[in-house]
Amino acid sequence: MKIVTGNDLKTGDVIWWSGGETWSRHLGDAMDAGDEAEAVAVREEAAMRVNVPYIVPCEQSDQGPMPLHIKDRVRAFGPTVRADLAINTNIPIVKG
Repeated sequence: MKIVTGNDLKTGDVIWWSGGETWSRHLGDAMDAGDEAEAVAVREEAAMRVNVPYIVPCEQSDQGPMPLHIKDRVRAFGPTVRADLAINTNIPIVKG
């Protein structure tokens, strides 16, 4: 499974491609881009809907897509130094 992430051009927030021309701040909304992931990243950056998109390998979990790399789990979780500011506290930031 491959999902696409990047940063919102206006706010700098971490965003996840959720299909078509839409993006979400919530990892659970991310869609599997599969073999089209590179094309999605190029198209969305050219359309100026996302800044510096890249492909994230992940696996499907009970909570939706779960990035395989700790860096992307931290990006999805939100600030780790202040859990009260976390986007989604259900995302484990340690390997399961």
